[in-house]
Amino acid sequence: MSKAKTIFDRLWADYTTQNPAVKKVYDLFTEKGETVENDHIAFRTFDDPRVNIEVLSRVFLEAGYVFKGDYHFEAKHLYAKHFEMEGQPRVFISQLKSADFSPYLQETVKNLVDQIPLDLLQSDELIYSGANWGKPSFEVYEKLRSESEYAAWLYVNGFCANHFTVSVNALKQFDSLQAVNQLLKDNGFRINDSGGEIKGNPAELLEQSSIRAEMIAVDFEEGQKEIPGCYYEFARRYKDQSGKLYSGFIAKSADKIFESTDRVS
Repeated sequence: MSKAKTIFDRLWADYTTQNPAVKKVYDLFTEKGETVENDHIAFRTFDDPRVNIEVLSRVFLEAGYVFKGDYHFEAKHLYAKHFEMEGQPRVFISQLKSADFSPYLQETVKNLVDQIPLDLLQSDELIYSGANWGKPSFEVYEKLRSESEYAAWLYVNGFCANHFTVSVNALKQFDSLQAVNQLLKDNGFRINDSGGEIKGNPAELLEQSSIRAEMIAVDFEEGQKEIPGCYYEFARRYKDQSGKLYSGFIAKSADKIFESTDRVS
């Protein structure tokens, strides 16, 4: 088994265990005879040099991935890079630009990273390690959320696959995102409709949609509360004028996909 496949198998096991709803989505397709292929996987992190994109991407680069593009999300104060390897899902890693936020948020981020053991920071295990800074405080979570939903989510969920992505191109019975979204809605899943249920269009060579993250129970210092966990995304790619399938990402679409983990009523 390749190193890349070993990584993805482990990430998938954690992702589906911690977020049972995403496994139900996967089963919806497999029960209809589909073979689900993963278009890409995404991670979130802070821009602290001990845990930034360069650190999280190392395990993928060592497995054979190469850098393909970067993206700026001004409104959400994020920066991202994506990596590719022949025959494997794309990897998308974003980081919070903490200097754009309050001294409170900056100090909180530093304190969190300070608590990560040095051997873990230097290990391939980091990408699986979750919120390895201990039991979260709901008060801290809410303060972070008032500045950045992304920061609050990362504080509680830590290092893990933020989402996997079904490649609609690989599906046999669903030839459009509209059909995929309808299947999801028919089975009780909520579509992230920020910016429309479908982000992007054929002219941009990429269409994306996602379900909203399910609520998961988290043990805070103040007691157990429910907050958004991870979500499942769906992507359909189109060929460019040369006949090559587009392989990148559209920043304005991804900006809205990030909101799949926002806490909404």
